[in-house]
Amino acid sequence: MTTQVHVRRDDLNSATLVEVPTGELADGAVRLEVESFSVTSNNITYAVVGEQVGYWKFFPAPEGFGIVPMWGHAKVIESKYDDIAVGERVYGYLPMASHLDVVPGNVSAHGFVDMTDYRQPLPPIYNQYSRLNADPEHDPAREGERMIFGPLFKTGFLIDYFMRANDWFEADRVIMTSASSKTAMGLASVAKQNSPNIKRIGLTSEGNVDFVEATGLYNQVFAYKEVGRMSLGPAVSVDFAGNGKVLASIHEHFGKSLKYSCLVGVTHIDDRSGPVGQSEGLPGPTPTLFFAPDHAVALFKEVGPQEAGAMMAKAWHGFLADVGDTVTIEKQSGLEAARQTYLEMVGGKVDPAKGIVIEP
Repeated sequence: MTTQVHVRRDDLNSATLVEVPTGELADGAVRLEVESFSVTSNNITYAVVGEQVGYWKFFPAPEGFGIVPMWGHAKVIESKYDDIAVGERVYGYLPMASHLDVVPGNVSAHGFVDMTDYRQPLPPIYNQYSRLNADPEHDPAREGERMIFGPLFKTGFLIDYFMRANDWFEADRVIMTSASSKTAMGLASVAKQNSPNIKRIGLTSEGNVDFVEATGLYNQVFAYKEVGRMSLGPAVSVDFAGNGKVLASIHEHFGKSLKYSCLVGVTHIDDRSGPVGQSEGLPGPTPTLFFAPDHAVALFKEVGPQEAGAMMAKAWHGFLADVGDTVTIEKQSGLEAARQTYLEMVGGKVDPAKGIVIEP
């Protein structure tokens, strides 16, 4: 049997453990046993915009339910593909579940792509799996950090690259909501490295101000209620929270001084107005959704996969040096722990000083 966590699509606060028959492995397929994955605000965004962006389509569930995607590690426990052996480990996009069947294609020493039919229309970056035996990014001592920060850091890297390509829209500062989130920390770190002339301003809940200041990633930190205290000047905003009221307060405060409004994630579930925050009728620029997979494809086309990988690797090492001991990795066992952690995060109960790793 395979154990899965099913989330009600019309009620993200409802999640249950379900056992389904594993079935016989198809010819040419590989069965993965999920070893570990992280649960972060990124996964909450996958759930919130699952309908609009298609995240529910990666791992099918019964009508009305969905399986939230995770980033993590898995081990091959059965293989009907000659070049992939039982016992091999991989890193990639996994379900909140105990097992996953994949159909390897474009196989190389470094990885493969899942060619399962229902995944083909979906963004290809999510269908790639790294084979850890020959993965240059793999560090056995940093598996926890890679799961927790890796995908979020890359989103931050791509935002900085996009902003630099547009000369930061002639702004001299970037306003980041949900500044305690790992994606915001990723952007702050990369901007600190690659765009040192851009002032980094973090917005966060009152209870997280001390933590955000302690990271050393931001030039200034404000609580959400203090938006009106921020000095005016040409700015871009990057909204990781999806809180319609906060987004409106930024637009109203900066007005024409706001040069670009970027929508990335949704961490404030109960406060959102629509899937990415209310954006109609706001002063200043129209908020624009940033879809990281599209920007990753554009980067690879522009500089090539090898150069893109080198650029990310350099920034990644800088990020690890920046975050240091600001986040403690906490390991929990079992899918029930994953279910509980997911529900706590949906409910807004997130300790930014912790990174949760689940070992099913």
